[in-house]
Amino acid sequence: MPKSGTTSPTTTAFYIQAVLSFGLALAAVTGGIAYLPVDGWIRGFLALGMLYLITSTFTLAKCVRDRQDETSVLSRVDQARLDKLLAEHDPFKSPAA
Repeated sequence: MPKSGTTSPTTTAFYIQAVLSFGLALAAVTGGIAYLPVDGWIRGFLALGMLYLITSTFTLAKCVRDRQDETSVLSRVDQARLDKLLAEHDPFKSPAA
């Protein structure tokens, strides 16, 4: 049973679905740009915009993941400190005067 604050790993099926979905979307947009009844420079501009969008999406996903990992590490450190305090606490010990 996972502790609170931890996430379960991505399943293989979800990973495959995400990769296939990305590939299908990329192929559809690329095909749409290739078959547009416009000049080549317009197709090139749209293709460049699509590539910029893809790279920006990967960068954003990495930033979100890094921030989530950072929050998770801080949460684990805080949990470890709390666990140590609770382990050292003796409820039957009389308070020092």
